[in-house]
Amino acid sequence: MHIAMVDKKIAVLISGGVDSAVVTHLLCSQGLKPDLYYIKIGMEGEDSSCTAEEDIELSMATARKYGLKLQVVDLQHEYWERVVGYTIQRVKQGLTPNPDVMCNKLIKFGAFEEKVGYQYDYIATGHYATIFQRDGKYYLGTARDPVKDQTDFLAQLSYAQISKLICPLGPLMKDQVRRIALDAHLPSAKRKDSQGICFLGKINYNDFLRKFLGEQEGKIIDIETNRILGTHKGFWFHTIGQRKGLRLAGGPWFVVKKNVRKNIIFVARGWDTQLQYGHLIKLADFHTITEPLTLQEGESMDVTFKIRHIDHFMHGTLTRQQDLYVIHSPEPVQGIAPGQFGCVYDKDMTYMLGSGEITI
Repeated sequence: MHIAMVDKKIAVLISGGVDSAVVTHLLCSQGLKPDLYYIKIGMEGEDSSCTAEEDIELSMATARKYGLKLQVVDLQHEYWERVVGYTIQRVKQGLTPNPDVMCNKLIKFGAFEEKVGYQYDYIATGHYATIFQRDGKYYLGTARDPVKDQTDFLAQLSYAQISKLICPLGPLMKDQVRRIALDAHLPSAKRKDSQGICFLGKINYNDFLRKFLGEQEGKIIDIETNRILGTHKGFWFHTIGQRKGLRLAGGPWFVVKKNVRKNIIFVARGWDTQLQYGHLIKLADFHTITEPLTLQEGESMDVTFKIRHIDHFMHGTLTRQQDLYVIHSPEPVQGIAPGQFGCVYDKDMTYMLGSGEITI
């Protein structure tokens, strides 16, 4: 956590969940008086908004408990333009986007900064990550709890964004956070953790895609035998590495390839099929936060990495091929989906080096 925050203006992004409530408690326990903000995001319309009355009620209860101000900031329009638009565009291309990564970059630390955040010295959130300084520079560090680590969701933030970010939960394990909430009698202490993509609210992700992209029947083909196994309702409903929802007998079957132009899904059978695994992960538009990578063609460096939000880091090496950075993993990696972000860390899993969009 940043030091010397006394007399600094601090905003807390509160969600109604236990994590952001504990952040509020920890800051107030240090004698600080942050302002609380609930960001209203999601798609306009009652059925698809992810703003729940319960979220705001719990946020207001937390504000009252500590005598703090709470303000609701409506960023639905910005979310529609910047994040939902990005998601639909990527899905149309046959990619697997990560809306939550872009929500953090463009909304929670983007549009919010433009409307409100610029008035504050620091923005505190309930993300499981750390921000530390070395030689006068800020770094995005990993959380103590590797299972809860959320640095991959913050991977596309800029240096300016992380330099005013506070993540008080980074040094804590999840069970410690829950215990703090219970001991402090926080209104959301027993609330379950939220799951899923924020803008969807209560609607199913496939229902969301169906609303904007419709349905179009296509073939499901066994990539090894070229045999037609069945049909699907549109390639956009499927992602590389997917097993569930294929409705095929004799499985398990995994999606291993898509032909966007012909609307074909290729699958492979078996838990141990090597066709759902790979050892090379190519990253385009590589984004670094604190320092640029000085890796030259032909050079390599030991790294750790994640290719999606999973509960562990993997070890590998990083090389450069012209404009691409390539992760080489000695262990097979399942479900390498173009469009997702590959996040690269130092070999000791201490801080993030950068991230890029997985490409083929």
